[in-house]
Amino acid sequence: MLPLALTLGDPAGIGPELVLAAWLASTPADPLPAFFLVADPAFVERTANRLGLAVPIAEIDPETATEVFPRALPVVALPSGNETFAEPGVPDSVTAGATIESITAAVGFVRTGRAAAVVTNPIAKFVLTWAGFAHPGHTEFLAALAVAPGRSPPRPVMMIWSETLAVVPVTIHVPLRDVPGLLTQDLVVETARIVARDLAERFGLEAPRLVLAGLNPHAGESGTIGHEDRDVLAPAVARLRAEGVDIRGPLPADTLFHERARRTYDVALCPTHDQALIPVKTIAFDDGVNVTLGLPFVRTSPDHGTAFDIAGKGLARPDSLIAAIRLADRLARTAAARAGGAGRTADIIPLNAYVGRPRSMPAAHFDAEDEL
Repeated sequence: MLPLALTLGDPAGIGPELVLAAWLASTPADPLPAFFLVADPAFVERTANRLGLAVPIAEIDPETATEVFPRALPVVALPSGNETFAEPGVPDSVTAGATIESITAAVGFVRTGRAAAVVTNPIAKFVLTWAGFAHPGHTEFLAALAVAPGRSPPRPVMMIWSETLAVVPVTIHVPLRDVPGLLTQDLVVETARIVARDLAERFGLEAPRLVLAGLNPHAGESGTIGHEDRDVLAPAVARLRAEGVDIRGPLPADTLFHERARRTYDVALCPTHDQALIPVKTIAFDDGVNVTLGLPFVRTSPDHGTAFDIAGKGLARPDSLIAAIRLADRLARTAAARAGGAGRTADIIPLNAYVGRPRSMPAAHFDAEDEL
C-alpha cells in the first residue's frame, strides 16, 4: 500500500505532537501503517526537542516514506519551502498559511496517486478566518480540493466511527431552532445514500444496516409531539427502502444506543448534532474517528480539536489519531481491493465484525470536535 498523508493541523495545537507520539507508538510487534507528515521539517524537529521526544526526522518524498518509516518519521516539506514558527497554545493567523498548504498538498498527493489516504490533524477555524480563509470549515475545504477549480464539489457527510458505535449527524453545526426547517426529505435521503454507498465500498459491508433517529421525543408519537417525524422522516425512510437501502426509522432516540439496540444496525443517522455526538463520545471518547464520506478519496481525522490548553505540555494522547491512521489504511485497502488495485481482499474487515484493541484510559482533556 501507498503511505498515508498526514496534515499538520494548527501548528500551535496538539496535532504536531500527536504525530510524533503516534510514530513512537508504532512497534515491530504492533506496527502502524506507514505515513508521512506534510510540514516544515525544522518545525517538527523543534517540536520533538521541546517535548523531549526521541524521534528522528527524515525529510523525504512521498515515494520513499514507506521505506523510511520504520527508522524515522518521514516529513514531506511544504511545497513553498516556507518555515513554520508557532508557540504552543497560542493561536496566530501567521500560521494559517502552513495549515492550508499542508492540507492542499496532502490532498494533491492522494489525487495524484502518491498517497493512499488523507489523515487530517485538527485545525482552528477561527485562526484561518482571521487570515481570510474563504471556506466555512475544514471538510468543505477538502470537498473543494476534490475537484478541479470551478467545478461543483461533492457533498461531504461526517461520520463519527468507533469500534462500538458509528453515527452520522444529518444536520451539523446549526442552532437547534433551525433544525426543523433544514431537515428535509431530500437531505435525509441524500445523506443516507452516501452513507450506504461508502459503507459498502470502503467498509466492506455488502448490505449496510442503517437506522434513523426521530427528531422529537418518542419519534413524535404519530404526530402528537411534533409533525417532523411523521411528515418528513418517515417518508424519507420509505423512499430509501423503495431504492433498496436497508434503513429503519424514525425510531425514538432515547432507546437507540444501548448495547442490544446497537447490535441491530451498522450506523445511526441522527437529525441533530448532539443526538449523534453525545452517545458516541460517551462510549468512545478516546478512540472515536471522524470519517468524511462522500469524497472521492479516504479522509479520516481524530475526533477532537486543537486543545490549545494543553498544547506543548506533553499531555495530549495520540489514541484518536492512531485510530484514525489505522482506519484510513483499512478503508483505503478496502476501496483499492474493490477497484482491483493495490490491497488484498483479506484486509477487508466488515465494520460489524471488527475487533479492536483494548480501550485506553480516559483522556486528560476535552475539546470540541467542531475544529476538526
